[in-house]
Order: sequence, then structure tokens, then C-alpha cells
Amino acid sequence: MTKPYTVMTVCTGNICRSPMAEVILSAAFAEAGLSSAVSLDSTGVSDEEFGHPIDPRAQKVLRERGYSVPRHSARQITPDEAAQTDLLLPMTAAHKRALMRFVPPSHAAAVRLYRSFDPALRVPSSPYDDSIDLVDPWYGGPQEFNVAIDQIEEVAPFIVDYVREQLRG
Repeated sequence: MTKPYTVMTVCTGNICRSPMAEVILSAAFAEAGLSSAVSLDSTGVSDEEFGHPIDPRAQKVLRERGYSVPRHSARQITPDEAAQTDLLLPMTAAHKRALMRFVPPSHAAAVRLYRSFDPALRVPSSPYDDSIDLVDPWYGGPQEFNVAIDQIEEVAPFIVDYVREQLRG
């Protein structure tokens, strides 16, 4: 059996955006028949939320959209994980910047902003351009969580297409 293609969603504390993206991408990969070919996980660049579940507001918006909310324990990404993951999907330019501090230069191309896969968005002007950052719902209310999940869902099919191509190649 071949090693699955590994995908890691990354945000700050691993309790809102990255686990939401993990849940949504997991459903998208399953719908595309790629569940057995892809290993999906989520982490944060910080350990500030270590051990915590998915934020209740994120759980609520996921359930309202029909997703199952798995058991989750927030954790910080390690340099070894970053170096061994095929596709790292930071939610923002700041998350990307944090990841690039310990991703080997030979693996830098594996780090792609989550929303960079959306062909309707402009290509960022620099590697750390924050114009296509996924909204941070943490300090907001239901509206911000709905915007975040909308952004995640809009891009998920393009990430599935990209991974499908990588698996073929």
C-alpha cells in the first residue's frame, strides 16, 4: 500500500479555523472518493490552546452546515510534522510566516495559503501578502464564523482538485 498524501491545515491555536477546515476538507475528500488516499490533520502555530476542543462557536456553525464534529484536542505543529507533510495549508500570511521559520527550504513549496487555491482571488503580491487571509472569527460572533466557514467551503473543491492532480502525478 502506498503512503497517503498528507495535508495539514494550520491556524493560531487549532480550535477554530484549522479544525473547521479539516472537517470540511475531510468531507470533500470523502465525497471525491479520496479518503483512503489522503491523510488529513490540523494544528496551530501556537500552543496557547493546547488540549482544548474545537471552539463551541465553530462547532455550532459546522453542525448548522451538516458536518459531524469530531473529538478534537488542539495542538501545536512540530518541525518534524511540517517537514513530512505534503501540503501545509496556513490560514493566514502570519501563519505561513511562522511555519516558514522551521520548514526546510527544500520543502517551502509545500506551504500554500489556504485561500491561494481559489482562482477567483488575485495572486498575492508577495509570499506574505495578507490580502487573501481567511477571516479570523475568534473575536467576532456568529457572522464572523459564518464568513469563515463560507471561505473554507468555497476553496475546499479547489484543494481537492489540486491533491487529486498530485496523486496522479
